[in-house]
Amino acid sequence: QVQLVESGGDLVQAGGSLKLSCAASGIIFTINHMGWYRQAPGKQRELVAAITRTGNTNYTDSVKGRFTISRDNAKNTVYLQMNSLKPEDTAVYYCAAAAEYRRLLNEGVDYWGQGTQVTVSS
Repeated sequence: QVQLVESGGDLVQAGGSLKLSCAASGIIFTINHMGWYRQAPGKQRELVAAITRTGNTNYTDSVKGRFTISRDNAKNTVYLQMNSLKPEDTAVYYCAAAAEYRRLLNEGVDYWGQGTQVTVSS
């Protein structure tokens, strides 16, 4: 089993920044790739960003140029730096991990975190 624990969610004004963290523990050799999903009220969950073990990344179009995903393999932690936040970024952000990258990109996630709330006020 793998446990994912997110932190860093908060209330922030539009234009501000936040950095989310997700620490993995447990049988971590079973996961190679990690990412962040989000779900806003009344909307479907969507992939925000993903990163392979070697550092290749993918972003949804709406966050490109504003968000940066990174990871520290030594600390088994993935980060999401969010800049120029907009009210439409308001959502619960979930850390995700999977053994296969294609599955991570398509919600074939092996492990989910509990979620952290990000609220952006206008």
